[in-house]
Amino acid sequence: MHIRSYWDGEESVAIFQPKPYHTAVPGYVYGGLIASLLDCHGTGTAAAADYRADGREMGTKLEYRYVTAGLRVDYLKPTPLVALEVRGWVTEIKDRKVIVAMELRAGGEVCAQGEVVAVQMPEDWVPRLDEK
Repeated sequence: MHIRSYWDGEESVAIFQPKPYHTAVPGYVYGGLIASLLDCHGTGTAAAADYRADGREMGTKLEYRYVTAGLRVDYLKPTPLVALEVRGWVTEIKDRKVIVAMELRAGGEVCAQGEVVAVQMPEDWVPRLDEK
């Protein structure tokens, strides 16, 4: 999805502008896009939270990478084809697991909620910055 997430206090935020091909029915995005945005933002937030907890800048050696162990999405209302905002907050950090709760908003209205259970990838699976 190539989304860019950033911190807004204790919440993580990403903005995504869907394209016309992201529609289910004219004027509304399809549910798979919503799930993908929550998934991507959730794992990115997990990594950022881990860096933050360690007092490190994003992307510094050794890199933290997270994958999805669980994804829950609750679709609350149809989501119009407008700029979408995803907000997340960490509800748990324990060992190699981070749980992130999220809301997806369109025009300020919450259209979906979700949760990602993210787990840190083993160190030997992550390419080193100096090997890129």
